Amino acid sequence: MERQTDRVQLTFYYVNGQTESYYVHDPIEANAIHQEVQQEMRRMLDQHWWILHLAEQTVYVNTANILKVEIRPSINRISGEGVFDNAERITALSRAHITS
Repeated sequence: MERQTDRVQLTFYYVNGQTESYYVHDPIEANAIHQEVQQEMRRMLDQHWWILHLAEQTVYVNTANILKVEIRPSINRISGEGVFDNAERITALSRAHITS
């Protein structure tokens, strides 16, 4: 039986307003130390393309088209410069509706 902690959910928010979610199994080794986790995440964020191998297809995601990535559950092993620890969301992202 698969443990829930063996996978994370990635939700991509694209510049055109669309969203897309994937489960990624074992994205970072569970026993990795704090510094290794941070380095691996920064390497991933520096890539121009992310490749997701699904059972039925392979998906290439151009990171230039992504505004935001949400990861669930939280990866609380990341800290340091550019990281806000213990943040709380007050309002969800919303789009302004322009009427003419």
